[in-house]
Amino acid sequence: MLEQTQDSEPDLIELTALASVLHSIYNGIEKIFVLIAKKVDKDLPEGKQWHKEILIKMTQAGLNRDAVISENLKEKLLPYLAFRHFYRHSYSYVLTWTELEKLVVAVFDVWEETKEELNAFMCKFEKH
Repeated sequence: MLEQTQDSEPDLIELTALASVLHSIYNGIEKIFVLIAKKVDKDLPEGKQWHKEILIKMTQAGLNRDAVISENLKEKLLPYLAFRHFYRHSYSYVLTWTELEKLVVAVFDVWEETKEELNAFMCKFEKH
């Protein structure tokens, strides 16, 4: 878990850096989901809601695979998906620690859980 080593809130530069890291982490996870949708499912969602649809799709078994992630993990990833959208469509000066803190503090645990579930999926998938 991330521990804050200072008494004050992060300044704009620090918030911008943290936001960039959060965006990059979710983007990387989503790229893994895209690869699975393209290579295994041979079906990539389209349209305005495709980012949310692919996340939901990964909780469901496909014709050639089991579910990739649990519903529980999906619920933990949804705020990062929402932040990804916010980050891409806003400006750094509107970032606030109040909004970022929950995501930043939880990101390491969410990433560890994501890695565990992806590894479990891969182990099962390779056996087929």
